[in-house]
Amino acid sequence: MTFAELGLIEPLLRTLAALDYQTPSPVQAAAIPAVLKGRDLMAAAQTGTGKTAGFALPLLQRLTLEGPPVASNAVRVLVLVPTRELAEQVHESFRRYGQDLPLRSYAVYGGVSINPQMMKLRKGIDVLVATPGRLLDLYRQNAVKFGQLQALVLDEADRMLDLGFARELDELFCALPRKRQTLLFSATFSDPIRTLAGELLRDPLSVEVSPRNAAASSVRQWLVPVDKKRKGELFLHLLLRHRWGQVLAFAKTRKGVDQLVTELQDAGIAADSIHGDKPQPTRLRALQRFKDGDVQVLVATDVAARGLDIDDLPLVVNVDLPIVAEDYVHRIGRTGRAGASGEALSLVCADEVQLLAAIETLTRQVLKRVDEPGFEPDHRVPATDARGQVLKKPKKPKKPKDVPAGKPGARLGSWIDGEKPKVRAVRKSPGLSRKPGKGA
Repeated sequence: MTFAELGLIEPLLRTLAALDYQTPSPVQAAAIPAVLKGRDLMAAAQTGTGKTAGFALPLLQRLTLEGPPVASNAVRVLVLVPTRELAEQVHESFRRYGQDLPLRSYAVYGGVSINPQMMKLRKGIDVLVATPGRLLDLYRQNAVKFGQLQALVLDEADRMLDLGFARELDELFCALPRKRQTLLFSATFSDPIRTLAGELLRDPLSVEVSPRNAAASSVRQWLVPVDKKRKGELFLHLLLRHRWGQVLAFAKTRKGVDQLVTELQDAGIAADSIHGDKPQPTRLRALQRFKDGDVQVLVATDVAARGLDIDDLPLVVNVDLPIVAEDYVHRIGRTGRAGASGEALSLVCADEVQLLAAIETLTRQVLKRVDEPGFEPDHRVPATDARGQVLKKPKKPKKPKDVPAGKPGARLGSWIDGEKPKVRAVRKSPGLSRKPGKGA
């Protein structure tokens, strides 16, 4: 199948040819015709399979061929995303695909001044990519109007709920016109999101081109057990021992990110970071330095789990496991994109075994464990089974205590070949030890 067979117009086909897009991915082949027909859509596909083009291309075509020109402060297509990085990435995709079309696109998000955004919206925007909080601020100040809205896209809606945007989303949904096309695209769909979809979408077409919540098969996954206090030391050891090139590493907290970056820089490794406390220009600069190859290790919190599109990224390391299991799929989806191979390593301590079990339940696989000599943990990481259940270590039977006869429950000797020893009375003697035997 070709993009021309999907019904795309000539300007889009020329752009795709210039970008060397030759064959539609499965999610694009399934989604583009449905979106062109105006259907509501709920699409799930692995990260890195071209979901953005699956909704951007047909929406750009509909905007070009249908409806009046956009009015002042109005928006015709609204794309909601959970993070600033994803907003920039999605906007860049719309800008690139629509470079030969007479349309305006823009991205708004927090962390930067709102005034330039208000000025830009005065001319009207065909495609607006936004994070919920900043969009709501603009709406409350009458800087954006939804009277011309034709389509709403929720990209990574599950993450928006995880980040606590539920109240903002409810308020925004009340402000949007009921008559609209609604599209949900994500690599993972939790049950709450499916409930939300049932409330927002009208007779939606469901597209699942890969197993639900699955990670890309091109990504090799494994874990190394280690004590929590030695994670940074182990990461540096592996980095030097295996002579890794560029690595995207994830830590659970902002403090953990900064601490790891400091350890790496002290060891002479070019490292930078992205997390919620950093201003947006600083975050974008760190990402660009990583893409340019000036930074070997980029350490981030889950603000970077979605929205970082990095070519040929060979390795993702989870220094800490994510609290939300779905974020694991998105983290490791930063590698192995567009059919390329990749690797995903997790450093797991005993405290994280429940998080590990949740990830293995979600992905329906048990991560292979590889011990690193010299870093074997003092606190054992319990085993998990194929269902993601934590397996308790079986207790060994204790040796019976040598106690004097006549006392309730008195037994002598040990269990041999599974046979119960006979009970014999023992005459009390000053030389008889009263200390119990050590347990097995």
